[in-house]
Amino acid sequence: MAASGEGASLPSPAGGEDSRRRRVSYFYEPTIGDYYYGQGHPMKPHRIRMAHSLVIHYGLHRLLELSRPFPASEADISRFHSDEYVSFLASATGNPTILDPRAVKRFNVGEDCPVFDGLFPFCQASAGGSIGAAVKLNRGDADITVNWAGGLHHAKKGEASGFCYVNDIVLAILELLKFHRRVLYVDIDVHHGDGVEEAFFTTNRVMTVSFHKYGDFFPGTGHITDVGAGEGKHYAVNVPLSDGIDDDTFRDLFQCIIKRVMEVYQPETAVAVGVEPDNKLPYNDYYEYFGPDYNLHIQPRIVENLNTTKDLENIKNMILDHLSKLEHVPNAQFHERPSDPEGPEEKEEDMDKRPAQRSRLWSGGAYDSDTEDPDNMKTEANDLSANSIMKDASNDDL
Repeated sequence: MAASGEGASLPSPAGGEDSRRRRVSYFYEPTIGDYYYGQGHPMKPHRIRMAHSLVIHYGLHRLLELSRPFPASEADISRFHSDEYVSFLASATGNPTILDPRAVKRFNVGEDCPVFDGLFPFCQASAGGSIGAAVKLNRGDADITVNWAGGLHHAKKGEASGFCYVNDIVLAILELLKFHRRVLYVDIDVHHGDGVEEAFFTTNRVMTVSFHKYGDFFPGTGHITDVGAGEGKHYAVNVPLSDGIDDDTFRDLFQCIIKRVMEVYQPETAVAVGVEPDNKLPYNDYYEYFGPDYNLHIQPRIVENLNTTKDLENIKNMILDHLSKLEHVPNAQFHERPSDPEGPEEKEEDMDKRPAQRSRLWSGGAYDSDTEDPDNMKTEANDLSANSIMKDASNDDL
């Protein structure tokens, strides 16, 4: 949290479309915390369950539509990833002794990206949430969508990388491109968003902007001169930073660059839920994990800021110069729009059973239910098809 109490996001204009309350759809798979990368591995899906517990105990779920994602199928995932790689993921088991050593090497699985029990269902849940989130945006059923299980930005077309196996972000963007001429992707993870940048490196229909640590640090990509190629030249924006950047400096740099990106690229925008949770955590299922302070915001450790004023000014000027070379609002020509995803065939309803309560969209008020019972969450069966999501999206549209 910035010292001034302000976030890094740009303010919405007074009045107008962005000033109204937004409908927020939040995707959560209750079993996501059960998956385990292995002893000592830094990637812990259990943290997603911890975040969900905070959402519930802060009462934020009353302001959201809570949805359970429909698992992405092999066909869904193959919209970006190679068929051979998807087949390997679908057939891999948690017993490394029965894996083909050649496949292990080819698909880059091993220590960083282990093959654990339930690997493919984990990938299906992560990708299904992000694809479902994109479908909701396309259909106008939500203004903002959230999938904590997503964001696996290192996965490549034919291999795993950086704890990531399926690039749910690329799959979601491909879905968004069915309805939108331009998509802006902003990545503020400490690591460079290399997998997403690589996927759209040669198109102007997607602009990728990554703020990240650069140098002797994974994945080692994202130099400021990496700006895209072909039609995508200058549509990849990289902001390489050194250790120790403080909140105020980052916020100023972020706002300056993103403000210019928005002016030039003009993607569709939205604002977050207008709720500021209390810094003191409510009691929740994992309260003891947050000791000894039990605060939402952690006190950052004091480290030397290696980002000099001169270096940051040079970075800003170089990026603004790159952006000045862009065609204002690239006018991508749509081919015939792909058909909408079809939901799986529904079973005939048993009239002797009480029908499940339908989820509601937020209209600004609070929901009554405090439950996080998975049975009360809406399965996005009507939004996702096991075989049809993005089946008609063509690479020719990029």
